[in-house]
This record gives sequence, C-alpha cells and structure tokens, in this order.
Amino acid sequence: MTYPHPILAKEGWPFIGISVALALAVAVFGSIAWSIPFWLIAVFVVQFFRDPGRPVPQGAKDVLSPADGRIVVVEPVDDPYLKRPALKISVFMNVFNVHSNRSPVDGDVQQRWYNPGAFVNAALDKASTENERNALWIKTRDGQDVTCVQVAGLIARRILCYVDAGAKLARGERYGFIRFGSRVDLYLPPGSRAMVTVGDKVSATATVLAELP
Repeated sequence: MTYPHPILAKEGWPFIGISVALALAVAVFGSIAWSIPFWLIAVFVVQFFRDPGRPVPQGAKDVLSPADGRIVVVEPVDDPYLKRPALKISVFMNVFNVHSNRSPVDGDVQQRWYNPGAFVNAALDKASTENERNALWIKTRDGQDVTCVQVAGLIARRILCYVDAGAKLARGERYGFIRFGSRVDLYLPPGSRAMVTVGDKVSATATVLAELP
C-alpha cells in the first residue's frame, strides 16, 4: 500500500505557518538573536506534525501499531465498548512522537463512540476511562472484532477522526490525529498473542503489536 499523505500532516500546516511567520517577523523587525527562541518553537512544531510513510506488514493475523510511542499496558481486561474479555495493548505518545493514527487491521468500521472527558496524564491507566476519547469498533475480513481508542492526554486538546460506521479501512491507513500528547488503546479478541511488552518503543504501522487468534 502506497502511503497517500505528505511528509508533514495536513493538520499541522496552520500551526507551522504561524510559527514560521512569527519567527520571520521577529528576525526582520527585531533581531536574529531575538528570533532564535521563535525558530526553535517553529522547529518543534514541524517535527510534531511530521507524518512519514511506513512499510506495511502483510501477515494475515497481524495487528499493527496504530501510533508511534511506548507500550504502557499489555494485559487481559474487559473491553468497555464491546463488553467482552479482551487483550488490551496501549501505546503512549509523547510530544516528540508522530501523532498520526493509523488502522491496526484491514476491516470495516461497525460503530464509533465519542466520549468527552478530562485531560489527565495519558501515561496513566485511568486515562482510558476518564479522558476525552474516540473509539472505533473494527470487524476484520475474517470476522474478528478489534476496538481502537484514541485517548486525549494531559496537554492534548483535540482528537481528530475522519471515519465513521460503514467506512472500510486498510491496515496502515491513516484515519485520525491527536494534537500534542496522547495514547491509543487496542482491545483485541481473547486468544490474541501479544508480540510486545511494556516499555517497548513502537512505530505506527511498521511494528506488529499482536497476532489475532
């Protein structure tokens, strides 16, 4: 699958434009020295909104990472959306990670849930139930159910999701974005086998998180 998006996320262009324009204005009407902090801010904004293409593993049962970051949870739980036992795997994104969110599997979106909430540290497990979040129920081509949840973080203030019930997703396909620090939770069917452990660093699409039963 060819990644259809530019190396910088479309969501970032207004922020990039404003930060670069401000740095230029300070350099022109002030001094180069005064503009240095503003150029550093502009560089940070550019790196935050980078959105590189990634290789897409094609294992039929592979569950791909929906985000860049660090694994903070791998444990059996009850899926709060589908009301069933599940294997939960959570990826925490800090402000230096790519924040584009991508589909972990090939499948059809059955339902979407949005819950407003708080903005506690996304590295904490209670963020899964207390923070603002957007959940997708995806049914794979062979009938497995996967719940993929975008969770806002301590300084994240905008969850963006571009699909709804009825959408078809291909593994690695970009479907959303979270601005400035957050996490993504996956709830996988019983019998799924985790391929990562807590503390592992993962890359969206390129890292296989688990294998479906």
